[in-house]
Amino acid sequence: MLAEIITIGDEILIGQIVDTNSAWMAKELNKIGVRVKQISSVSDDKEHILKALAEAAARAKVIFITGGLGPTKDDITKKTLAEYFGVGMMEDKDALENVARIFAKYNRPLLEVNKLQAQVPANCEIILNKNGTAPGMWFNHDGVIYVSMPGVPFEMMYMMEDGVIPKLKNTLTLPSIIHKTLLTVGEGESFLAERIADIEDALPPYIKLAYLPKLGQVRLRLSAFGDDVALMQKGVDEFAGKIIERIGRVFVVAEDIPLEKAILNKMAEKGLTLSVAESCTGGYLSHLFTQHAGSSKVFFGGGIVYSYELKEHILGVKPETLAAFGAVSEQTVKEMVEGALLNFKSDFAISITGIAGPDGGTEDKPVGTVWIAVSGMGKLLVKKYTFGNKRQQNIERSAVTALSMLNTLLTDVAD
Repeated sequence: MLAEIITIGDEILIGQIVDTNSAWMAKELNKIGVRVKQISSVSDDKEHILKALAEAAARAKVIFITGGLGPTKDDITKKTLAEYFGVGMMEDKDALENVARIFAKYNRPLLEVNKLQAQVPANCEIILNKNGTAPGMWFNHDGVIYVSMPGVPFEMMYMMEDGVIPKLKNTLTLPSIIHKTLLTVGEGESFLAERIADIEDALPPYIKLAYLPKLGQVRLRLSAFGDDVALMQKGVDEFAGKIIERIGRVFVVAEDIPLEKAILNKMAEKGLTLSVAESCTGGYLSHLFTQHAGSSKVFFGGGIVYSYELKEHILGVKPETLAAFGAVSEQTVKEMVEGALLNFKSDFAISITGIAGPDGGTEDKPVGTVWIAVSGMGKLLVKKYTFGNKRQQNIERSAVTALSMLNTLLTDVAD
């Protein structure tokens, strides 16, 4: 079953907001066997919207529309949909009661402009918005289903989960889809593809393999389509096992989760703890860990040691080491990780020092030069990297590379 998503709003096209709605919707729809064929963003312009709707109807059986449902004059989606279907507007009793309930809840007066939220195209079926005043609308026209929802992310998400997805399942005959994602780190997609080429060639017709690269990581997603769920699951598990065995140490976890979360989970299962000593990453690596609930079970914290003085006073890096070799050196990064283990009392530690840029580089240490050390359980990995000249990319690459090295060390310890 093919679908399209149309997001409406000038704020998307001028970059004022990022369209996170489409990514979330596509992921949730894929779980129930609805594949998104195209995603379009259109302006708050009637003719533009009408054209987008007509073109989408020629390609897909289900069209999802978000945005433009507010009470102000610039929100034109409802009236444009009425024109598209050739119908008038009507006041929906349930929608009006919902608007009144929300304003009463907050003890606010119900203005005439707010009552207009209950005005909808006459041929639609209302999907009540339990978290806002703009109702969702379901249309079935000429064999195509149109679903219009608010652009406010949390309103759209609740509406999809509580109303739209259950209704789609009851209305459509949908195929089964099974996904299994293998997270890898430290090896590019072309190298991975070469290593598992024979396994990919042997995949049965109902299983597809996708390579999803992202800054030092590659997600390998096996997807099975069909009606025999047991056969599909068996096939996906079998080929996932073959791939995991083949790729070895670059494999992290068979889940579609962030790399740092996979590391936290792996360490939590083993009762291991972690600390960091960050220089050029400026706390970015710590942020990656602490954004996840429960990270304190593993992550102790650490130090952002930008200056020579803090490297000495917090981590115990020797002044003579810094004087002789500089902050960006193998000798310094080793003393940083040793100091983190000693002073922060964790099982494992990561240290990072480098030149993020765009200035500060020298002939022998150009911008992008980064030293990373990972240590724990009697093992130590120290490596030098030369990234590019973009500051933010260097920070992010340093963090991902450090996570990759930690994954390798954890694998070695387990072995």
